[in-house]
Amino acid sequence: MILAAGSGRRYGTPKALVDTGDGPWVLRALAAVEGLPRRLVVVGAAGDEVTALLPDGVVAVDNPDHRTGLGSSLRAGLAAAADDPDTTAVLVLLVDLPDVGRPVVRRVLDVVADAADPSALLARATFLGRPGHPVVLGRDHWAGAAAAAVGDTGANGYLRRHPVRSIECGDLAGGADVDRPAGIR
Repeated sequence: MILAAGSGRRYGTPKALVDTGDGPWVLRALAAVEGLPRRLVVVGAAGDEVTALLPDGVVAVDNPDHRTGLGSSLRAGLAAAADDPDTTAVLVLLVDLPDVGRPVVRRVLDVVADAADPSALLARATFLGRPGHPVVLGRDHWAGAAAAAVGDTGANGYLRRHPVRSIECGDLAGGADVDRPAGIR
């Protein structure tokens, strides 16, 4: 699941549409999760434009409450994921992490593949010990994560209260989100 609904207020444009030389960030994020059986992109600001970029087979999930923050996008995405009873876990990736690509996603997914019960799993990438994305939420945690997802906090409060498997990825990426164009403070 890619969270790509924000208006990019500090950036000046929806970050899903930002192109820093290798195509719109939403397509870069989709390339990072290529090969997953079901790919969801939560859209909001510029939703029609973002949806028009999505390849066949990718599901656009509308978040009409996107102005309230990231939490509403996580809730919308988890509700859409719950429509498929065979989905036991979701990988959540933010659209504004341009250096988090396929190698990071693959390392995190390797943990899911080895999990005895993916429905019970909570895992996240860390970058030199700093928690980041992607995050894996097993189905058993969806209701709690959704309830905790308010404003721009996403599932952070929920993750702080539960054991989370950390997967160090600092050798692969920095993991920092981009809030402003380069050179603007």
